[in-house]
Amino acid sequence: MADTHKLEIFRGLLKFKSNKQKIWGVLILLSVVTAIEVVLGIYKPAILMGYIAGMKGLNWIFIILTIVKAYYITWDFMHMRDESSGLRRMVVWTGVFLISYIIFILLQEGGYVEGVYNNSFIKRDF
Repeated sequence: MADTHKLEIFRGLLKFKSNKQKIWGVLILLSVVTAIEVVLGIYKPAILMGYIAGMKGLNWIFIILTIVKAYYITWDFMHMRDESSGLRRMVVWTGVFLISYIIFILLQEGGYVEGVYNNSFIKRDF
């Protein structure tokens, strides 16, 4: 079953690719992205510690790489490449909206908690 071949179009050329090749490709891509995240997390380059749009550049890189991994996992393991474009858009845009929303909530609440710890008083009472 794992050796079945699927016909794929890659850059305009017809090409057969087995499921084993796809699995190895996914493993390699996700491993490289994860290795980049780990190396950046360990070394924390000083050049990436500057603030961009209210957050450190390193944090932006982590967020972007995590979104890339999530998208690729959805694309390959949930077989989104074989679905209709409407369903793909619905899944992807829902994920983009929810990820953007949770980032906003985390930044908003994190700023509030940091303000409470630094100033020792509550700025807003809900």
